[in-house]
Amino acid sequence: MTPTTPATPIRIAALLAAAALLSSCTRAEGDLESATDQAPPSPSPSAEAKEPYTIAVGGDVHFEGVLRDRLEKDPATAMGPIADVLSEADLALVNLETAVTGGGTPAPGKEFRFRAPDTAFDALEGAGVDVASLANNHGMDYGREGLADTLDAADRAGFPLVGAGRDAEAAYAPHLAEAGGDTVAFLGAADVMDEHLIGPWTAGEDRPGLASAKYGAADRLVSAVEDAAERADAVIVNLHWGLEGDHCPLPHAPDLAERLIGAGADAVVGGHAHVLSPGGYLGGGYVHYGLGNFVFYSHAGPTAESGVLTLTLEDGEVTGDEWTPARLEGGVPIPATGEEAERAAADWESLRETCSTGLSAEPEA
Repeated sequence: MTPTTPATPIRIAALLAAAALLSSCTRAEGDLESATDQAPPSPSPSAEAKEPYTIAVGGDVHFEGVLRDRLEKDPATAMGPIADVLSEADLALVNLETAVTGGGTPAPGKEFRFRAPDTAFDALEGAGVDVASLANNHGMDYGREGLADTLDAADRAGFPLVGAGRDAEAAYAPHLAEAGGDTVAFLGAADVMDEHLIGPWTAGEDRPGLASAKYGAADRLVSAVEDAAERADAVIVNLHWGLEGDHCPLPHAPDLAERLIGAGADAVVGGHAHVLSPGGYLGGGYVHYGLGNFVFYSHAGPTAESGVLTLTLEDGEVTGDEWTPARLEGGVPIPATGEEAERAAADWESLRETCSTGLSAEPEA
């Protein structure tokens, strides 16, 4: 047998280097093919373009008197033709100024108490309303039992309420909705309550009730707006405020509006006075001091003047507004047309100067 010649260290090193180079090239080609076959990464949600969207806001709603007949006949059409205006918006908000209960204990010392059956939520949904505030001076007209009934009925209907809850955390919590690529937070609070009911009606840590903006409770509302602004792109606050029969806001209202806008609210809207009040832009947000009666049995003279405020928002900012004037007939708002609509809109616009609110007709640059 002929003996083999042993490989030298130099030859072994060369062979190993060549094998390593070949393996490296093969892996690189394979990696390139795998990378080429992969789909390009999809853009993150935050990179998606935002689109303009609209929020329609109506005033005070209950279903007493002539409205109870409408509700019993057909809840889906109980709010009348104004439903077309509400439904055209991406989101719609009203103030539900009634307890939804058949029981409870009547609140003491009140001249007027409102309540409605569960079908009230069918009426709101049928009219295109997406969320309602219960924070007002009639939300607990039938006490804590009536409030519990109201919250239970809303839960069964799957209808969002703000401004009330089984404790303070729930009462001041926002309802979150999506529109135009934005997350929109809705909150409600009452700046009007009978003095002897402020304590019993205001939600506490372990007490059901309403979100309040009265006295020191305003600080809690400001904090709630700050928290909502961290979770949402836009914040809308429905505030029950004003003096009955007076078109102009109470002296403290502009300061409260500025605090809420400074805390992150993009719009502060509401009512209570039963008449229309001015609206406009203030400090980078939109403020409306009184939307008047909306679906309400009281309708004569100024208390019959109503309408829908439609705000346009984009990327978390209010960029435009539109006022659709209406007049109550049979308890429901009938949109005005033609010269009547032009005259009613001009009358509403003039309230900004009449009340000297510092509101402007156009958003700040």
